[in-house]
Amino acid sequence: MHAGDTGVERRARLAASRLYLVFPEVGDPSARGDPSAGADPSARAARQLPDLARSAVAGGVDIVQLREKHLPDDELVAIAKAMRALCKRIGALLIVNDRPLVAREAGADGVHVGQQDMPVAETRELVGPDMLIGLSTHAPLQIDAPQAAQADYIGVGPVHATPTKPGRPAVGLELVRYAAHNARKPFFAIGGLHGGNLAEVLDAGARRVVVLRAIADAQDPQAAARELRELLDARPLDA
Repeated sequence: MHAGDTGVERRARLAASRLYLVFPEVGDPSARGDPSAGADPSARAARQLPDLARSAVAGGVDIVQLREKHLPDDELVAIAKAMRALCKRIGALLIVNDRPLVAREAGADGVHVGQQDMPVAETRELVGPDMLIGLSTHAPLQIDAPQAAQADYIGVGPVHATPTKPGRPAVGLELVRYAAHNARKPFFAIGGLHGGNLAEVLDAGARRVVVLRAIADAQDPQAAARELRELLDARPLDA
């Protein structure tokens, strides 16, 4: 195991993390109809994701997530291994969404699962004690559930409706307030967040957030990340 890869070290870095970026899906079938995108998701990932990661981390992102619902495991492992090597160089944690075996094979820092995915306890058996596990939550009962306490962090949302989660209703700021008072692990607010609405989420008690489009779709991802980070840093973790 390399330096920085122990569970203690990863959890210490997680505790200090504020800004978390989910990468856009390179394997999304809708992107394959775009002539500029190219037909090969692996080639598209090699072109797009490293530059986005470097810019985002330079702007203040602590954690990045690969979320690919359409790629086969072998393709995703190859992409994740390349991104893991890059993330080690630039100082970011790498999380793989929904696929613990891919995360383990790629040597990622963690895996994120949803309420309908593999339970946290089973995920822990697969990935071992040193990998971070995140869990999505959408209601107070899920925040209070034993499964949430078994995770290393939870996502709380979607605060606002988002095309990343079509059909899932927004939970609003009330769930953020609930998490701020009741979550037993670090929580990240997620869902439709950007510089224009971040203050209200911070006012509700969030101190960590997950974004996608606010950085990935920006003309200058580094500047977009920096704007968000400055807003976050104005609200200390212990405040």
